[in-house]
Amino acid sequence: MTDIKKEIETQEILVNMGPQHPSTHGVFRMVLSIDGELITDLTAHIGYLHRGAEKLCETMDYRQGIGFMDRTEYLANFNAELSYVMAVEKLMNMEIPERAQWIRMILVELNRLSSHFMFVGAFGVDCGVFGTPFLYSFRERERLIDLFEEITGDRMMYAFFRAGGLAWDVPVNFESRVEEVLLSSEQGIKDMDGLLTQNEIFLARTKQIGKIDAIDAIDWGMSGPSLRASGVDYDIRKAEPYLFYDQIDFDVITGKNGDVFDRYFVRLQEMRESIKIIKQCLKHLNPGKTLAEGASRNLRTPPGEVYIRTEAPRGEYGIYLVSNGENRPYRLKIRSAGFSNLQALKDMVVGSYIADAVVILGSIDIVLGEVDR
Repeated sequence: MTDIKKEIETQEILVNMGPQHPSTHGVFRMVLSIDGELITDLTAHIGYLHRGAEKLCETMDYRQGIGFMDRTEYLANFNAELSYVMAVEKLMNMEIPERAQWIRMILVELNRLSSHFMFVGAFGVDCGVFGTPFLYSFRERERLIDLFEEITGDRMMYAFFRAGGLAWDVPVNFESRVEEVLLSSEQGIKDMDGLLTQNEIFLARTKQIGKIDAIDAIDWGMSGPSLRASGVDYDIRKAEPYLFYDQIDFDVITGKNGDVFDRYFVRLQEMRESIKIIKQCLKHLNPGKTLAEGASRNLRTPPGEVYIRTEAPRGEYGIYLVSNGENRPYRLKIRSAGFSNLQALKDMVVGSYIADAVVILGSIDIVLGEVDR
C-alpha cells in the first residue's frame, strides 16, 4: 500500500478589530492578517475621531482655541493647554509671572499622574489581570480630578491656562490639598506596583512581547515613555527645559528591552518622579501675580511663526503656530505624540500572536482624540 501524503493548504485570514471594540482604547480599527494564531500583517485605520480641531482653531481667537486643546488630549488637558499658550507667549515675547509658572508645573505633573493612572489600570485589564488594578487606579485618578475641579471648576475640559499665565489664582488651600493628593497617589502607585509588576500572568503577557529597538523607535518618530522604554535617554524637560524644569532635580526613566513590560514600568516609575517634581515645586510657590500685564482677552500677536513642544504623558506634544498679526492663528498644526507612536505598531505586532495585539496596542497608551484631532 502506497502512502499518500496530502499537503495541507493554509490561507491567511483577515480579522477586523474595531472600530468599535472594547480593547482598542478609542475609535480605532486594526485589520490583522493572521496565519493560524500568528499575525503576519497589520493595517491601522485612523480618522474616525477627526473633528478638524486645527482648522477650527484658525477661526477662534487665542483664548477660545484653548478649549480645542482640551478636546484633543482629553486625558492630559493641562499638558495640551500648556504647549498652545506657550506658543502664543513666544510670539508675543511675553514674560510670565513666576507664581503662574510654578503652578503650571504642578498642574501638568499632576495631570501626568492622572493620565498614567488611567493607563496602568486599563492596561492591567488588557493583560488579563481583571478588576482590581482598574478600580485602584480610578480611585486615585478620582482624587486628582476632584482637585482639578476645585481649582478650575471643571472635571475634564479645564481651559485654565491663559496666554500670559492662568485664568485665576488657585484656592487658598491649594498646597495642603496637593500634599494630601500626593500622599494618596504614593500609596496608589505602591498598590499598582504590588498588583502588577511581579504578577505571573502580567509578566507572561508583557515580557519580550512587542519589542522595538532604539534605532527603529527613533526612525518612527516615537517619543515619551514609549521611546524611553527602548533605552533612549531623551526627555524634553531635560533636553530643552521650559518653565522651571532646569531648577528641579528629577531622573529620566529608561528601559532596556523596548518590550511591553518596559513601556509599562517606565510609566510606573515616571509617576514617582512626577511626585518628586511636584514636592519641589511647592517649596518655590510664593505669593504673586498669576497673569502677565497686557494679557487681554482679545490678544493680538505680531506676524511670525513658532514651534513649541513639551513633554506630555504620551510624548512630544508640539504646536506649530503661524500668525499674520490678527487675534487668531493664521495656521495651526498639532504634533501629536500618539500619532507618531502609533506608526510603529505594525513593527511591534507582526510576528506576535493574535492575543498579544491588544496588549501591544495598550502599551503605546494612545488617545484617539490626539491622534485624529
